[in-house]
Amino acid sequence: MKILIKGGRVLDPAHNIDDSLDLLIEDGTISRIDKNIQEQGVDEMIEAKGQLVTPGLIDIHVHLRDPGFEYKEDIASGTRAAVAGGFTAVACMPNTKPVNDNHTVTTYIKTRAVEQGVCRVYPVGAITKGSKGESLTEMGDMRDAGCVAFSDDGHPVGSGELMRRALEYAKPFNLPIISHSEDLDLVGQGVMNEGFVATELGLKGIPWVAEAAAVAREVMLAEFTGAHLHVAHVSTRAAIDIVRQAKKRGVRVTCEATPHHFTLTEEAVRGYDTNAKMNPPLRDADDLEAVREGLADGTIDTIATDHAPHHIDEKNVEFNIALYGVVGLETALPLTLRLVEDGVLSLRDAIAKLTINPARALNLPGGTLEAGRPADVTVIDLNHSWTVSAANLVSKSKNTPFDGWKLKGIATHTIVDGKIAYRKG
Repeated sequence: MKILIKGGRVLDPAHNIDDSLDLLIEDGTISRIDKNIQEQGVDEMIEAKGQLVTPGLIDIHVHLRDPGFEYKEDIASGTRAAVAGGFTAVACMPNTKPVNDNHTVTTYIKTRAVEQGVCRVYPVGAITKGSKGESLTEMGDMRDAGCVAFSDDGHPVGSGELMRRALEYAKPFNLPIISHSEDLDLVGQGVMNEGFVATELGLKGIPWVAEAAAVAREVMLAEFTGAHLHVAHVSTRAAIDIVRQAKKRGVRVTCEATPHHFTLTEEAVRGYDTNAKMNPPLRDADDLEAVREGLADGTIDTIATDHAPHHIDEKNVEFNIALYGVVGLETALPLTLRLVEDGVLSLRDAIAKLTINPARALNLPGGTLEAGRPADVTVIDLNHSWTVSAANLVSKSKNTPFDGWKLKGIATHTIVDGKIAYRKG
């Protein structure tokens, strides 16, 4: 099959390409990138004049909920939501039921993704068996089955000794350990950020130090072992500064931030809106500014959604007992483009944080439009204005804090392995 994308602004940060070009896809691969390509026998012509053509977006922090929680999301619906948001690849976290802590579950996810998925799916395996923090998983066996990283996301590894061994175990495989960094003793019974808003609402707070103290421990262990640490969903000024200083020392650490943490503050919780309940919690204005500064100066390498779908019955309850998490695959791109509009990031840097940077963080293929590579491509209309409607989201779950928001920028075509997986409308 031949697809010719004509006249778009081709932006590939990995190769410093930013020009009005045509892109030819043949038999699943990128064949040519050039001006005014004239090609016979084209099966599909995409007129991209006035639009942006980028490497396929990559989200390295997604919860697909399959196996075990398919009533929230499954691989079919989750990958459809991904391509609707412009993502051609996702890395799925292991807190499924059963937990992805062995070869069999990893193989199930990979097989299911081939059978039902419409984008690439990269499993992340658990660090500890059952994510219980008691004993390490067989990482080598899971790597062979297809895991690209290890994390107990949703559960911090409480034992420093166990985290040290995990980093040492993963190092020879050149796979990162993804840390869900929080000190549960400091979290206590907290359900939102500790501060004035929590006090006013009568809700127990989670102090910033719960994240920062855990990040400090993980960074020191990465420095001690020489292994690659990736810190998930950083949300506090202190944690970001710890990563910043570690990078200056040459520690092998990368990190990510979510759109909700660079867009919303704890003020969104007013009204006890459970769609504003996530972990880590929405922070104050200074922390939000710190996340933006970290994105701008390169301390924060990637933007990841932490797409966490929940059934309405798990959110339509009292704030204290509502589950943590929001969906994000379909709103991440326009929220990231707001950073460009606000002057926080250049368009090039924003796209890099959604393409080549996540690919490098997890050693994934993709993130580039290099000729000869598999054709994972996203076409974006930067000027398309639209209103978020939770009811119309592709995801099975509708738990978004952005319902009713007016956003600008949308994926018009998402091409995976040379096939159009999503076309707007």
